[in-house]
Amino acid sequence: MADTQGYLNKELREQSPDMSEYSDRQHMSIGRYCATRITTLKPAMRPIANAFKVLSLLNLQQWLFFLVAFFAWTWDAFDFFTVSLVVPDLAATFGKTNKDITWGITLVLMLRSVGAITFGLAADRYGRKWPFVVNNVLFIILELGTGFVSDYNSFLGVRAIYGIAMGGLYGNAAATALEDCPAEARGIISGMLQQGYAFGYLLATAFARGLVNTTPHGWRPLFWFGACPPILIIAFRLCLPETRTFRERQALRAESGGLAGSFASEGKVALKRHWLLLIYMVLLMAGFNFMSHGSQDLYPTMLTNQYRFSANRVTVTQVVANLGAMTGGTLVGYTSQAVGRRLSIIVICIIGGALLYPYTFTSSNAVIAAAFFEQFCVQGAWGVIPVHLMELAPGSLRTFVVGTSYQLGNLVSSASSTIEATIGEQYPLPPLVNAKTGKRTPRYEYGIVMCIFLGCVFAYVIILTFIGPERLGRNLDVSHDSDVAETTHRDLRHEQHVGHGDSIDEEKRAAAKGVENVP
Repeated sequence: MADTQGYLNKELREQSPDMSEYSDRQHMSIGRYCATRITTLKPAMRPIANAFKVLSLLNLQQWLFFLVAFFAWTWDAFDFFTVSLVVPDLAATFGKTNKDITWGITLVLMLRSVGAITFGLAADRYGRKWPFVVNNVLFIILELGTGFVSDYNSFLGVRAIYGIAMGGLYGNAAATALEDCPAEARGIISGMLQQGYAFGYLLATAFARGLVNTTPHGWRPLFWFGACPPILIIAFRLCLPETRTFRERQALRAESGGLAGSFASEGKVALKRHWLLLIYMVLLMAGFNFMSHGSQDLYPTMLTNQYRFSANRVTVTQVVANLGAMTGGTLVGYTSQAVGRRLSIIVICIIGGALLYPYTFTSSNAVIAAAFFEQFCVQGAWGVIPVHLMELAPGSLRTFVVGTSYQLGNLVSSASSTIEATIGEQYPLPPLVNAKTGKRTPRYEYGIVMCIFLGCVFAYVIILTFIGPERLGRNLDVSHDSDVAETTHRDLRHEQHVGHGDSIDEEKRAAAKGVENVP
């Protein structure tokens, strides 16, 4: 109990981005912490800055970091959703049920945490660049492999390995896009980055309509096509350097007596000091992943199976839903810079919960409007997540913590589509009979299951966000990293030199001009 209270004291001290304000919160009790969960939700009443002026704060290199991260995250989502969009076709090819095929989705979600741990540690130790490149090389190989599988077991095997590769990208993309980003622009950049997920879903929906069952190869061309864009993303990343923040940290490690030893020491301190926060982040990400996968993965199947939507109607609905997702994620991420991360998530989740009934029970074309606003809310909440996790995570293990918490949350939520499909089969509807062949297609009432399931998930996310910490505006530079200060026994805020003769101030001035200054 004492350890837990001590941790809460420290976390409350660190919710302020200025370390000089920590001391007045040092002796806060657990009861006081609980009481501040209400008071800290009050918006700081900061004026919402003009979005274009905020975006103009980024220099050319920072924009390029954002773009390469956005493109990679977009195609990560595209590759993932290729399976969920062709579940009936895969089931027909392999002679399995839709529920059997959803295990291909579940395996990817379960094994992404392995990739997050592996590639996250590599990115924090060796840099963001080369783990990013390796990730995308694996995407090429495994998407091609999925397109050539000939049986169900091979399909599951390839998707399982794909899950490991896929898991390594999110933390790296978030660090690449955000750790050099000006603090004032983090909210909107976070929202824009996260919408790579929705944009990837949108592209997958559109290309599935154009490539699936339009050639003698059935669903396979979708996966073959998916292996191509990562080649361009790799070339893009190879043209860019490491982020300035990572270079500063590496210079300090070298100055402190060795890269490997310093990294290990920082990691031990970070895990010792922030273990409770890491558990909280995993639990939060479990709720968020249940929210996204529970509202999206089985939705096309619900539209076609329960409501008998044609392929064209499903495509239109999915496109509009993802336009809503992209709009919501960008706007909510942007406003979170002024009203706070936690309050933004809570408010948009309440609205999303209120929209569940029309989202899952509307059988007419009016469901398009419900889908737009429901995904506006789901991805609106997600738009805050990249920057919220970056601000909470310890700097020494930033990629590892952000990626692993996200992917362990995915692991916890990995069976969401399988759970919905399994429970949905307990609510059968009259089968659909083909007038020409007499073939009977089982139908199920997936809508009621999704509605109840997502209602519980929204409530869980609201509660967990309410009780959790927030570090809006935290300085992400190594000079303001309290873990590094403890490891090195130095207050870096009052030191100029980071290593190799380059000062932090000099690095910042160079970065402001878009100039790379590599030690």
